[in-house]
Amino acid sequence: MDTTSITVWSDMVAFPLLTTLTIIPLATMIVVLLLPSPIIALRLGFLSVLVTLLLSGYLITVFDPGRQNVQLFEQFQNINFTYSVGVDGASILFIPLTAVLSLLAFIYLLSTRRVHDQIEIACLLAYEGILIGAFVAMNAMQFWFWCLLELIPVTLMTFRAGSGQNRRWVIGLLLQHWGSGLFMTLMGFLLLAFGVMGSGDTLSFDWLVLKENKATLEYGTLIFFLLFFGFSIRMPLFPFHGWLPVLTEQGTVASAAIYIMGLKIGVYAVIRYILPTLPDIVNYWSWFVLILGLISIFYGALLALMQINIRRLIAYAVISHTGMLIIGVFAYNLYSLEGSLLLSVAFGLATAGLLLSTGMIYKRTHTAYIPRLGGMFEVNAAIAFLFVASALSTMAMPGTPGFDGAHLLIEGTIKKYGWLVSIAILIGNVLTAALLLRAFQQIFIAVPKRTQKPLIDSFRTHSKPSPRNERIIAVVVCSLLIGVGLYTTPWIRMIDQNINAISNQYQITYDAQPIEHMNKDK
Repeated sequence: MDTTSITVWSDMVAFPLLTTLTIIPLATMIVVLLLPSPIIALRLGFLSVLVTLLLSGYLITVFDPGRQNVQLFEQFQNINFTYSVGVDGASILFIPLTAVLSLLAFIYLLSTRRVHDQIEIACLLAYEGILIGAFVAMNAMQFWFWCLLELIPVTLMTFRAGSGQNRRWVIGLLLQHWGSGLFMTLMGFLLLAFGVMGSGDTLSFDWLVLKENKATLEYGTLIFFLLFFGFSIRMPLFPFHGWLPVLTEQGTVASAAIYIMGLKIGVYAVIRYILPTLPDIVNYWSWFVLILGLISIFYGALLALMQINIRRLIAYAVISHTGMLIIGVFAYNLYSLEGSLLLSVAFGLATAGLLLSTGMIYKRTHTAYIPRLGGMFEVNAAIAFLFVASALSTMAMPGTPGFDGAHLLIEGTIKKYGWLVSIAILIGNVLTAALLLRAFQQIFIAVPKRTQKPLIDSFRTHSKPSPRNERIIAVVVCSLLIGVGLYTTPWIRMIDQNINAISNQYQITYDAQPIEHMNKDK
C-alpha cells in the first residue's frame, strides 16, 4: 500500500472518529433492547442520534479538502481479518446526511404511536450504524458485510411497522432482489481480489490495493457486470427496480428518511469500487449503461404518471432520478462525477422530505391515494411547504443544491455524450418534477375527487396547527435544502477532493476547474 495515499486518524484527531461514528448507534441499539422501559429507550436512542450528528459535524470541520488522499484512515489486521475505514471526497457528504436523516426519523417516530416499540427504535439505530459503516469502509468485503447486515433492520421494520397488508410477500420480494444483488457483488469482489494476485501481490480486498492493481484482469468484463448488476439492484436502476415501489408503498415511513439514504449506496459503490478498478472495461461498456440510464429516466417518469398512490409515485420518481445519476457517473469526468455525487445527496434529502410529508398525511387521513386527498394546505401548511420545497429540489431549481449538481452533471454529460443525451436528461427530470408538483396541487390545493365523509371528518378533526415535531422536520429539511443550495462551493470542494484522481484515469481534459466555473456562473 502506498502510504502517501492515506492520512491516518492520529494525525488529524485525538480519537478514531470514523469507528466511533459507527459504534455509537450500534452500541446504543444493544442497550435499547436490554432496557426495561420504552421511554428510557427512546430517550437514549434520540441522544445517540444527536451525538452522532454532532460528531458528523465535527467530521466536516476536520476534513481537509486540500489533501488529495484518504483521510482519518484506520486499519486493524490479523491473519484472517482486515478492518479498514477512511473518508474521502466520494463519501464525506453521505455520513453527515445519514446522521441528519436518522435524527429526522426519530423526530417523526415521536409523532406516531410506535414510540413504545423498542425493536423499531433499535432497528433505526442499527440502520444508521450500518449505513455509516458502509460509507467509511475501505475494504470490499467489509463493505459487502455491512450491505448484508442492512437486510436485518429493513426486514424487521417492514414486518413490524409497515402500513401494508402484504408485508410477508414484500419481505420475500425484498430478500429475493437484495439477495441476488449481494450474491453477484460477492462474486465480483472475489474475482477482483483474485485478480490482484495476477500482479504478484497477495490476496487482498483492500480498496487501496484493488485500485492500484495494474495487472490485466482475466475476467474483467464478468467482474464489471457482476458488480454493476449487483449495485443496480440497490440504486435501483431499470430493470432491477421491481422491489422499490412495493416496499415504499407497504413499508414503514418512520424509516423512510435513512432508508432513502441507503439507496444511494448503489451509486456510491459504483464510484468507489467500479470506476477506479476497471477503467478500460467501464470505458468500453459505458454505452450500455447510457441506454439503461435513459430507459430508467423515462420509464420511471411514465410509471409515475400512472400512479394514484403518492408513495408509489415517489418511488418511480426515484427510479427516474437514478437513471440521471448513473449517466453522470459513467460520463466519468470531473464535472459529471461531482454533479452525480452532489445530486445524490440533494435527491436523498429531498426524497426523504417527500416521504416524511406523505407519512404525516397518512397519519391524519389513513390513505395515500391522491384522488381521496385534497385541501390539505388548510389542514397543515408546514407539511405543504415541506412537500413543495422537496419537490422543487428534485427539479434542480435555483436556490437548491440540485441546481448546481444538475449544472455540473449536464456539463459533464455534454463533454462525454453530446447535447442530445443532455437534453433527454433535462426533459426526463422536468417531467418527473412536474408530476410531483401536480401531486402537490392535487393533495394540498384541489378539492378531493372522491369525497368521503370519514375523510372529511378527519380533515376537520385535524385542522389545527401542526404538531411541534412536524414543524421541526419541515424547518430542518427546508433550511438544509435552501441553505446548502445558496452556497454549494464548500461542499463541491469536499467532493472534488478525491474525484479528480478517478477522472484522470480516463484521460479527460478540462477547460477550467469546476469550483472556479461555479463561482464565475454565480
